[in-house]
Amino acid sequence: MTFFTSEYESKLDSKGRLVLPARIKSQLPDSSGSELVIRRGFEPCLILYPMVEFKKVFSKISGLSEFNEEYRKLQRNFFSGTATVELDSNGRFLIPKNMLGYSQIDKEAILVGMGNKVEIWNPSLYEKHMINDPGELSKLAQKYLDE
Repeated sequence: MTFFTSEYESKLDSKGRLVLPARIKSQLPDSSGSELVIRRGFEPCLILYPMVEFKKVFSKISGLSEFNEEYRKLQRNFFSGTATVELDSNGRFLIPKNMLGYSQIDKEAILVGMGNKVEIWNPSLYEKHMINDPGELSKLAQKYLDE
């Protein structure tokens, strides 16, 4: 089972390749091999999936009716912002240039384990999306976990 957690700092090389931290790499399912899927996130970040996890999302979105306008918009926008990438022998993968622009990632990135996927952030944008007040975090946890 895929189980990504924690934050990891990483750097991009001059070609736009990112080294996947060993902890994340070790959690990749064997069935995914070196193939991963990267997509634009709903916030200004990128989402990295093992292939087996992306297939679950793909199945849900591609299974929506093509006769519904909202479903078509979701499918068009979701799938156009998706690319398959491969890990090389050094554990690196190339991030497409349009995705680097979208996420505003330049030389440094923060990778955040999110259970079955990994978010990739520009460090300064990531900080803006974090909750800094423990009381606010507590209220959110209570709202969604104390049911």
